[in-house]
Amino acid sequence: MKVAADGKKKFTLLTAAPAAASRIPTVTELNAGIDISCAVLDSDANWSNTASDRFNEKPACTKGNSQALGASNYDTALTFLREYLDAGGPDSVGDDKGYEAVRVKGTTSWIYLRESDKDSTEPWAAGDVIDLGGEVVSDAPMRVNNDGNIKRRIEFLPQNMITEVPVGAGS
Repeated sequence: MKVAADGKKKFTLLTAAPAAASRIPTVTELNAGIDISCAVLDSDANWSNTASDRFNEKPACTKGNSQALGASNYDTALTFLREYLDAGGPDSVGDDKGYEAVRVKGTTSWIYLRESDKDSTEPWAAGDVIDLGGEVVSDAPMRVNNDGNIKRRIEFLPQNMITEVPVGAGS
């Protein structure tokens, strides 16, 4: 069965590294993290693997070119929809908490994406697949076209990423 992608991306931000040496967060860690799914703009969310580095490694007996794969590369940037309190100022304990956690250039965080048949509002469960996630460092927020809501785009420098990894039950 095919599933429309609309409303199916769940982004979770952790401000501390997963406890496991494997860098794979548990369901408990993910569900305790900051759900930023409703705080990031879907239309320009970049959270994907890109082409790996490649280098020529042609044995002398091979006809034609021969390449080998090198380091993995990623395209990681999110645009945050800013949220403010009715009394004024950022809502740093509510809907703006994710942005506040990464807005300072050089901040290390851990961000994970699940894209499946589940709605983005559903909690993480054992067996869910982390499509892409891991340790990232934030660049300085950029002002983007503020037609509509006030927004800030942050590019992230990937450090230690995991791809297509199932989440364990652990606590």
